[in-house]
Amino acid sequence: MANAPELMSGYLYSVFSFPGNPPYRPLKAGELAPYRRQVRGPDPRRFIREEIGMADEQNLDTQNPETPAAENAAPSDDLAARVQALEEQLAAAQDQSLRVAAELQNVRRRAEQDVEKAHKFALEKFANDLLPVVDSLERGLELSSPDDEAIKGVREGMQLTLKLFLDTLARHQLEAIEPHGEPFNPEHHQAMAMEESTHVEPNSVLKVFQKGYLLNGRLLRPAMVVVSKAPTTPPPSIDEQA
Repeated sequence: MANAPELMSGYLYSVFSFPGNPPYRPLKAGELAPYRRQVRGPDPRRFIREEIGMADEQNLDTQNPETPAAENAAPSDDLAARVQALEEQLAAAQDQSLRVAAELQNVRRRAEQDVEKAHKFALEKFANDLLPVVDSLERGLELSSPDDEAIKGVREGMQLTLKLFLDTLARHQLEAIEPHGEPFNPEHHQAMAMEESTHVEPNSVLKVFQKGYLLNGRLLRPAMVVVSKAPTTPPPSIDEQA
């Protein structure tokens, strides 16, 4: 079978070689290229490949209609989970900051209270050491007789010294506790003994052995007292005495 150039050459030769025209020579293969491009149509193999590709894309679209939706839903779920995790971290950080602020406030308050107590009760030990001196002066005045002319000058000196001591203690917020005749208070009084008495109510202070003291409202030394109690046998009535 003759190839395409030979057929085309023969065809052109037969068309242009007729009576009255000079015979033409057969055209060569290189000279048929312009005519071949004009008569050649689209490549059928390329058309088939394009059709097959379009068909494959349509089949994929029909087989996986929910693929784009699933792909779009996956990033949305990841974003929501990330937002929730960040919100939880933010809430935890806020709670931690509030706890730290509250703890700092408590520490600051305790420090202020410690400083205030240090200022108020800095003289506690020193004042407690001075109290026996005051007790000795008071005891000396109690045992001395004011009518004795021999010790009258000494007694006046002791009185002035005691007054100076008490004024100094008062300037530093020391208060004396003298509970004679008052109800017994276990927070400020220390019971040394109990005596029966019909002159005062039971559980009252009959005697004060040693005065107590308060420093800025806090107990520095309790008062040593004797507390009354009801008599075991009732006193005789007026009729019985008669």
